[in-house]
Amino acid sequence: MANEKGSQGTAEEDGRYRGLLEAAPDAMVVVDQAGEIVLLNVQAEKQFGYLRDELVGQPVTNIIPEGFAERLIADDLRSAAEALAQQIGTGIELSARRKDGTEFPIEIMLSPLESADGILVTAAIRDITVRRQAELHLLQMESRYRGLLEAAPDAMVVVDQAGEIVLLNVQAEKQFGYLRDELVGQPVTNIIPEGFAERLIADDLRSAAEALAQQIGTGIELSARRKDGTEFPIEIMLSPLESADGILVTAAIRDITVRRTRESELLQAQKLESIGRLAGGIAHDFNNLLSIIHGYADLLGQDLSVANRANLDVDGALHSAQTIKGAADRAAALTSQLLAFSRREVVKSQVLDLNASIAALEPMLGQLIGRSVDLVVKLDPAAGNIRADPGQIDQIVVNLVVNARDAMPDGGTVTIETAQSEGYASLIVSDTGLGMDRATRERAFEPFFTTKAVGTGTGLGLATTHGIVTRAGGRISLESEPGHGSTFRLAFPSVDAAPDAPSQVPTAADEAGAGRILLVEVETELRDLTTQLLQRAGYDVLAVADGEQAVALAALPGHFDALVTDVDLPNLSGIELAEWMMAHDRSAGVVLVSGYNAEAFDMDRVMAAGATFAPKPITSARLLEAVRAAVALRASVEA
Repeated sequence: MANEKGSQGTAEEDGRYRGLLEAAPDAMVVVDQAGEIVLLNVQAEKQFGYLRDELVGQPVTNIIPEGFAERLIADDLRSAAEALAQQIGTGIELSARRKDGTEFPIEIMLSPLESADGILVTAAIRDITVRRQAELHLLQMESRYRGLLEAAPDAMVVVDQAGEIVLLNVQAEKQFGYLRDELVGQPVTNIIPEGFAERLIADDLRSAAEALAQQIGTGIELSARRKDGTEFPIEIMLSPLESADGILVTAAIRDITVRRTRESELLQAQKLESIGRLAGGIAHDFNNLLSIIHGYADLLGQDLSVANRANLDVDGALHSAQTIKGAADRAAALTSQLLAFSRREVVKSQVLDLNASIAALEPMLGQLIGRSVDLVVKLDPAAGNIRADPGQIDQIVVNLVVNARDAMPDGGTVTIETAQSEGYASLIVSDTGLGMDRATRERAFEPFFTTKAVGTGTGLGLATTHGIVTRAGGRISLESEPGHGSTFRLAFPSVDAAPDAPSQVPTAADEAGAGRILLVEVETELRDLTTQLLQRAGYDVLAVADGEQAVALAALPGHFDALVTDVDLPNLSGIELAEWMMAHDRSAGVVLVSGYNAEAFDMDRVMAAGATFAPKPITSARLLEAVRAAVALRASVEA
């Protein structure tokens, strides 16, 4: 009875195990220690093309011709059981053979099974033909894609969802100065330190994929960093790439250093054109100012002459002096405008009150357009603030107003308006001039396109204006019809921040000065005038005409409280003299005076050391304030 119950228990176990085999989604084959098949399921029959009875009792090598036994018996192991223990739970990729002799790739998962006859091996066998084909296809795609990357003229970098570089081409290696292996697997922020991630994930977007969709086909201008740490401007064009690991981002990266240089040259060329127009437009007013200065100077000279001195009209003489000063101030303002337009400098964006910028420019615009053209300015109090370079905003307005004037040869009206609309501060410049036809409108913003006569325009103005506006994140549009004038609409993103504080104009101080001043000025009349101004303020002044004389005086025993020198000196420049003075007498202040902008000279080093810059024409109030500021700043730098 005991044997019958044991046989019945074994049969029940075989039945349950067979049920488990048939329920498995993969082909299941059970092999004994002799390597013969003892059990299999219907999926194995279908996969290998055999009937069950054709496989049971047959060597497993009939369907797995190689590799299976080798995986179970290794040279450094003593038994198949020990080898099997290492393979449990791991997928083994091998080749299998069907009844018709065809072979196909499989993956086997091994597990042990205890039986009355010892340890059996259960093999779950999965046909991986489709997976192998997919992997091959992926490899082929990667190979083709790599070929496309290498053929691209720009640097190409592929980034995964974690922000790590997974592929790059040889142009990227050259552009960034890295070897391929130094970049693959590294964060893209190693070469693009800022802006890239921000362009992919915006506050109002739910995912990087959605952000990417907005950037497809648009060039993103950022800064990149080479291996040696140097930075350079780039433009990135993004595109998605589907892969087995999800959506990758392909970035075509172009070095735009040359383009930026050309844009700067284009901007400067347009500035020069604007200067010519501006100079021509204000020449009449400048001559009027000179006439006022000369005329009242003559009157003052007559009043103070020996013949008339006994009957001197003090009030009349004072009026003459005040009128001369007022005309000189207006002339200085015009000169300042010309210098502002001519300077070369890096764009310095800041928060501007758009209305305040237009209002400050209005007097000069009135002089610029002449008496035959009416200027109307309508400033909306709600226009708001923008972020832009103030000099470039001035340049835009002047260019548009000059164009409007030229489009109205018989006179008319040019209107400047500001407004606020949907988060944008708008600047609208319109005229009642000749207008443009469709062909002209379509080419209006092209570089070097002009409708003016040869020698009267380069065609750079509107192209430069378009570049300035778009670089500031804005947009520009043109409305015009022949005979109905033109309207330019510029929209800049509004900024909630308060405007940056303007440069403070120094004022005259009440207290008298004290100390020794070394004055260096080439022009005799200006040297004498500056000497008198300083002396009347209480300073002891020694004045010379060049830097070499100044060095000789400063080398003598004694101490100077400040050096006041023109920058443009013969032989030894004012900057070189200032550096010598700072090294020779560490407590002396330095004031650099020039009729040019500070940007025209390399003053960074001496300014950082405590020098003060004072632009000509300089009033007594500005001069005295500059001297006091230089002495105080020099003392604080040396403290």
